Amino acid sequence: MTVVYAREPDLGAEAFQEVLVASGLAPRRPAEILERLGRMLAGADLIITARLDGRLVGVARTLTDFAFCAYLSDLAVARDVQGLGIGRGLIAETRKAAGPEASLLLTAAPGVEAYYDGLGMPRVPHAFRYERER
Repeated sequence: MTVVYAREPDLGAEAFQEVLVASGLAPRRPAEILERLGRMLAGADLIITARLDGRLVGVARTLTDFAFCAYLSDLAVARDVQGLGIGRGLIAETRKAAGPEASLLLTAAPGVEAYYDGLGMPRVPHAFRYERER
């Protein structure tokens, strides 16, 4: 089994939706609205995918200026392949593509903070956020 990581700026909304559902992240995203998923993808500056023997199993969607900051908004890995290091690989490829001048920030879903702690990703003590209105 070979995992191939790649930039896929033209990833389709249906493929993204499939990974969101397979990962369990769909309830925290507007996964049922393909048009909105399409806008999310179109507005991303960096989309890294993971394919296992050709099958799309992971997506990292990032907003970045490639010069100072990068926000990893979505990190989704299909549940049946979690534990194989694919999430770690997506983060590594995202960091490499964003460049050494950009910091990488993400907001963990509740209950999965230990995953990022296990990667050695430092927590940010001072962060603020307005919730979405819809």
